[in-house]
Amino acid sequence: MTARPGYPHGVTPPTSQQQLYRFLEDRFTCAQACTECARACAVRASLVDPDGTEHQERVRRLGIMCAEVCDATCRALCEESRQDEEGMRVRVDWCRSVCLECARTFDEHPGAESAAATCRDCADACAAFLEMLK
Repeated sequence: MTARPGYPHGVTPPTSQQQLYRFLEDRFTCAQACTECARACAVRASLVDPDGTEHQERVRRLGIMCAEVCDATCRALCEESRQDEEGMRVRVDWCRSVCLECARTFDEHPGAESAAATCRDCADACAAFLEMLK
């Protein structure tokens, strides 16, 4: 039997319930972390003066981009989609990378520590889900 669309290679209907539950829990945890990160990045971006320094503008743009990437990843993970496993892996890895870049940028911006931590949490959740997909 082949895996259902959106499920990892080793998860087929007769697969153990425990393996399926872990996959779904990791997927949900990743989606939830993406939602929290999108919210934190959107708030952080709105607090940065768009007429500020070049660094502040980079923080604002990256915050907006991270929010959009996390939102799109969350929507993809929450759908019972017809996307293939490789497509899901690419999307989640992209989200992980953007979150890490955003966290590093927020680290350089006073007052953004909480948003940086949220980005790192999301990147960790994405990495855990990617590990499940292997």
